[in-house]
Amino acid sequence: MKYLAYLFVLIIPLACSKETDKSYDDYEVSNSENVYDYEASEMILNDAVSLQKPKEDLKLIKESYLSFETKDVDATYNHIVTVLKKYNGYIQDDRANKGYNRTSRHLIIRIPTKNFQSTIDDISVNVDYFDNKQVTLKDVTEEFIDLEARLKAKRELENRYLELLNKAKNVKEILEIERELSQIREEIEAKQGRLKYLNNKVSLSTINIEFYKVTVESKVTKSYGSKMWNALVSGFDGLSNFFLGILYIWPFIIIVIVLVYFIRKRFKKRNKK
Repeated sequence: MKYLAYLFVLIIPLACSKETDKSYDDYEVSNSENVYDYEASEMILNDAVSLQKPKEDLKLIKESYLSFETKDVDATYNHIVTVLKKYNGYIQDDRANKGYNRTSRHLIIRIPTKNFQSTIDDISVNVDYFDNKQVTLKDVTEEFIDLEARLKAKRELENRYLELLNKAKNVKEILEIERELSQIREEIEAKQGRLKYLNNKVSLSTINIEFYKVTVESKVTKSYGSKMWNALVSGFDGLSNFFLGILYIWPFIIIVIVLVYFIRKRFKKRNKK
């Protein structure tokens, strides 16, 4: 009985230690799960922040269209020229138009992209309101990267064909390789031209500006004497046109006179009988 009591005393601490170890293991598992969730949330947060960061080396084509009324077309034009000199821009196209009650001017200007918004702001200083104000951004980064990659691949292919050309053994092989080289070079030139066009559009933004002035034409009143003179002139012109018309149809007039003469002569003969 005494030994059983000793055994019972030894078993109880062991059982308690196992429960304690189990609870400690449970704590470690739950704690590790919490750590994992925290790290995952940190990764998601970092990804979200990286997405919000502006991408570097974006290739953007910036264009704008401005239309507004002005009180003085020439003064507005001079102001735009001053702004272009300030921001190193130039006029690509200049068209002036004058209608019945409207004088307008349409300019297409090119401006360094870094000065795009500043140019628009300075032009807008003296504008009360815009009939139309539009700004567009076109991202051509993907096309730009694709063209550069394809151009690099085509140049490597060209180098390989040049190596084959040096190793060609007969005229037939030379002609076939040169034909392939010609096609590859055409594709290279086309891609270089497209890249040059995109570079020009990206480095220099385009701004279309149309400004106009509405003018009211005053009606000129005519005196009574000038009206009479105009009526006489118009009557003389009408008489002249009448005689000119007769001259145009003189053969028909002669034919009609001859027919009338013979018809009257025939009727006289019948009356005598």
